[in-house]
Amino acid sequence: MRVYPFWACSSVLLFAIEVLIALFVRDTLVRPYLGDVLVVMLLFCSVRAFRRAPPLPLAIAVLGFAVLVEITQALNLIHRLGWSDNTLAKLILGNTFQWGDLLCYLMGTMASLGIVRLVESGGSEHQTSLWSTKKL
Repeated sequence: MRVYPFWACSSVLLFAIEVLIALFVRDTLVRPYLGDVLVVMLLFCSVRAFRRAPPLPLAIAVLGFAVLVEITQALNLIHRLGWSDNTLAKLILGNTFQWGDLLCYLMGTMASLGIVRLVESGGSEHQTSLWSTKKL
């Protein structure tokens, strides 16, 4: 299995930031909103760290996953399954639906695609296609 160093390092950095936010930030902006932007970027970078997936389909899949998790919150699934006391389930699924989270997930998706364009173009005029792993 090949590891792509930029994406692996980005994943580790984003994970560390998420942990720091979870442990030390108790506000109404960074924790609920920036954390949601970053978690989508973390998922995207984590997949790219080990798989050379085409950026746009991957971004759409990660966004779809994030939206699916938010839908489980809207349906109150964690309580229906009797997992409301399970810390791991609450961490993964969350327990409060918020419309703003969907916008944050979209922003994280757009930021991830922007990073791909910056990093993989190598500063040259040749840009990476968002649908494939080939240069345009």
